[in-house]
Amino acid sequence: MTDVIMPDEKIQKTICLIRGHKVILDRDLATMYGVTTKRLNEQVKRNRERFPEDFMFQLTEEEKTEVVANCDHLARLKFSPVLPNAFTEHGAIMAASALNTPQAVEMSVFVVRAFVRLRQMLASNTELARKLADLEKRYDAQFKVVFNAIRQLMTPQAPPRKQIGFRAPLAMGPVAGGLVQTKKEANKRLT
Repeated sequence: MTDVIMPDEKIQKTICLIRGHKVILDRDLATMYGVTTKRLNEQVKRNRERFPEDFMFQLTEEEKTEVVANCDHLARLKFSPVLPNAFTEHGAIMAASALNTPQAVEMSVFVVRAFVRLRQMLASNTELARKLADLEKRYDAQFKVVFNAIRQLMTPQAPPRKQIGFRAPLAMGPVAGGLVQTKKEANKRLT
């Protein structure tokens, strides 16, 4: 056994949704399995018959650009001319068997657990949405506000976007409601 243990949360952060499949890119999988991306892809080429399209596929240029834009840890892919491979849960297990290193075998267990946990979270959210719809059908409009509030809590919120740039204070001069006396007052009116 190796001393490297990766928490499920860290593995889950490397899982992307591409073409309707939950996948891990070759770079992340190679890191988990303790080999270089080049070595992982060499083994995939040597064992191509083990990796059908539902186990692994190569990203298009547009998919690569989108992944780089959405995943901060993959920013260096932007400068690589190579299109990365994406491995589904089954492809990740097959890659571990193709590599046949102790770390790859050990880490494949963690990868599978991360995929399973992600699937359970999605299933429980779907089940909760179904139960909420059933309740909504049974009860009248008096609970509509409650149901709407629960639905809002179930929808993941996008993190607030950080504004880039600066705000220039208003110049001294006439404003609807009177004359602005100081820059401080002008900035108060902006907020």
